[in-house]
Amino acid sequence: MSVRVKICGVTRVADALAALASGAEIVGLNFHPPSPRFLTLERAAEIRRAIGSRALVAGVFVNASRDVIAARVAELALDLIQFHGDEDEAALARWPVATIRALRLEPGAPLASLPATRADYLLLDTFHPGLYGGTGAPRPLDGLERLDLSRVLLSGGLNPANVAAAAALRPYAVDVASGVESAPGVKDPIRLRSFIANAKSAR
Repeated sequence: MSVRVKICGVTRVADALAALASGAEIVGLNFHPPSPRFLTLERAAEIRRAIGSRALVAGVFVNASRDVIAARVAELALDLIQFHGDEDEAALARWPVATIRALRLEPGAPLASLPATRADYLLLDTFHPGLYGGTGAPRPLDGLERLDLSRVLLSGGLNPANVAAAAALRPYAVDVASGVESAPGVKDPIRLRSFIANAKSAR
C-alpha cells in the first residue's frame, strides 16, 4: 500500500476537492486563530460537507480548551483531533475519535526513539520559536529509517521535490500545508497533484 497523504490547512472547498481528486486520504482543517489558515465554523462546515465520507477530516488545535475541541468534533463530525500546541498528556485522553500529537523538533536534533504518548498517532514537525506549524521549514530525515513509523505522520518542510524521500520511509502518512501553496491557505493545484503523485509513487 502506498503512503497516505494529509493535506493540511485547507481553507477552500475547491482545494479540498482537488486534494480528493488527486488521492489525498486526510484533510486538515485549522482552528488556531493566529494562523493564516484559520477557519470559522461556517467555512469549516462548508468544506466538511464537500468532503463527505471521501476522506478523513482532522481538526488542528493549538492549546484550545476541551470544550472548544469537543464542540468542533461534534459540529463537524471530525475523524481526528490534531494537538499542535503545548498540551499535556491528560489533554489527549478520553476522546471519541483518534488523536494526533504533534512534536515540533529542532531542525538538527536527532530522534533516537519515539516518545510514549496517549495519542494514536505522532506527527513530526519542525520547531519554530514563534509559530506552531505551517512554516515550511525543512527537517533532515536522517535517522528516521531506524524507527517504526507505522503510526507517524511526517511533516515539516515537505514539498513536491522532497516528499518521495519522506514517503520511502514508510510512515503512516506524509503531511503538507505550505509546501503546496501559492499563498498562505491557498493550495496550488499543480503542486498539489505533484506532491500526491510523488508521495504515492515512492519506493
